[in-house]
Amino acid sequence: MKVVILAGGLGTRLAEETVVRPKPMVEIGGHPILWHIMKHYAHHGFKEFFLALGYRGDFIKRYFIDYHALDGSMTVDLSCGKVEKHGGATDDWVVHLADTGQETNTGGRLRRLREGLGDETFMLTYGDGVCDVNLRDLLAFHRAHGRVATVTAVRPPARFGGIVFDGDLVAEFTEKPQIGEGWINGGFMVFEPAVFDYLEGDHTVLEADALERLAEDRQLAAFRHDNFWQCMDTLRDKRLLESLWEEKRAPWRSWE
Repeated sequence: MKVVILAGGLGTRLAEETVVRPKPMVEIGGHPILWHIMKHYAHHGFKEFFLALGYRGDFIKRYFIDYHALDGSMTVDLSCGKVEKHGGATDDWVVHLADTGQETNTGGRLRRLREGLGDETFMLTYGDGVCDVNLRDLLAFHRAHGRVATVTAVRPPARFGGIVFDGDLVAEFTEKPQIGEGWINGGFMVFEPAVFDYLEGDHTVLEADALERLAEDRQLAAFRHDNFWQCMDTLRDKRLLESLWEEKRAPWRSWE
């Protein structure tokens, strides 16, 4: 099954990093967050990717052109230029790198991939968020409900911890809970080809236009995911993900 990753946005809320690179290439643990997302999909058996590129798409292209050549150790014979590789990348992915325009909106980027995706069910997510969702379960849920689209609904963690009162005294502090019933679209979606009927042009916003119309037509299912999910919108988010990785507590690290 093919997987679309939207990787063309400007990432303006993470300007400290995205001034020199596209957001999906911001690193967590020495690897772009894009790599983390793709490793998660590949772990569940989904290894053909369509990357919808826009801002600094050349940066992402260079990364994959060099992915195999520069990974691992090597010996270089300077007399003739012969290079002998030792170990390195073993990922058996197929990666399609598609220029989808600098100003194209999310729905428009998907629309530009229509020919390559064909007439089969496909998956889609954003290039800036990780989670530990079981993608096989997500696909089974989608097929069982028979709708055009399924989104993974998540409850993001609250930004601040809470206080428990005992009268006018503080009894205890609580950890940052997930926000009650505040379910949001966490990406990790599944679509049928009929979704292209909801994409009118480059101006189409996947979320505000296509998904809302699908919901009105009762063609949008929601797969509730209660476990880990985290986007990387800000420098604070990046530091959180980095700390989880360094401390070997990264819940999305499903492939190990």
